[in-house]
Amino acid sequence: MLEDLTTAASPASWPAAYPKGYAVVDVETTGLARDDRIISAAVYRLDARGEVEDHWYTMVNPQRDPGPVWIHGLTSDVLEGAPLFQDIAEEFAGRLADRVLVAHNAVFDWSMIAREYARAQREAPVRQRLCTIALSKELRLPLPNHKLESLAAHFGVVQQRAHHALDDARVLAEAFRPSLRAAAQGGVRLPLLECLPLKEWSDSTSPRIGQQSSGGYRPTSWRASRKRPACPYPNPGRYEDGKPLKQGMRVAFSGDTSVDRELLEDRAVEAGLHVATSVSRLTSLLVTNDPDSSTSKVVKAAQFGTPVLDEAAFGQLLRDVAPASGT
Repeated sequence: MLEDLTTAASPASWPAAYPKGYAVVDVETTGLARDDRIISAAVYRLDARGEVEDHWYTMVNPQRDPGPVWIHGLTSDVLEGAPLFQDIAEEFAGRLADRVLVAHNAVFDWSMIAREYARAQREAPVRQRLCTIALSKELRLPLPNHKLESLAAHFGVVQQRAHHALDDARVLAEAFRPSLRAAAQGGVRLPLLECLPLKEWSDSTSPRIGQQSSGGYRPTSWRASRKRPACPYPNPGRYEDGKPLKQGMRVAFSGDTSVDRELLEDRAVEAGLHVATSVSRLTSLLVTNDPDSSTSKVVKAAQFGTPVLDEAAFGQLLRDVAPASGT
């Protein structure tokens, strides 16, 4: 199967609309929240057909606690002598320039990268991203779930150091090549999404409006607002306890979340869910960490009998969203 896919699309049949190059990226971070930082990054540059051109890796001093060391293995002592992000920003940008950013759950990697560049008062040179989770769904790969190790196992790629940025990027690059060629052979339209760079940044500790900021950046949201594309799937109805989420479900969010709200919403959209701005009788699920609050969404959910889940439970379900009926 792997051999067939890697030799599939001939030069004459390769889709002309496909990108001319890719940057397969993995970043390890101190956490998932808005103010978390990148602590290591790796890039595998691929040509138009997915062949590796070169690779690059660096650790990054986050200037804060490194977070879940038991996952990424990078302690404060290890990171102390690493360069700051602004010191590697130019070289990182050179690796990304004029290429489509490819990552597993790409919205997360892109969000972290965009924030780091905004902190450094620069823009990341990325205009499109491709999520390999979305691509595997487009290809209808028979995966038990959407974890990187499952995608790797499907294509016979051996993972050596999980949650090490360089090895994760290598594994993804090796799994992306046959995925790309299968897409080209089948005439599949790649699920490319636009990347909007951040223009400015403020950490939670930044001065208030009217006070002088050492970085010269005004307090603002972490990303430019944008209109989301319409969900392509029909609403299958309400979420049922014990069952998976299904593409097309209408999901609303209320209250504070530990993961940045817009990041959560982007993850939901990329999974095929419809992010609703209000609660109605058609809403499939309300996500809130405070179900006893008196916000309008919580009140309406109670009136309509809308199912309610907290952020942690929703995050678990988001890992394996069932396809829409007929897809």
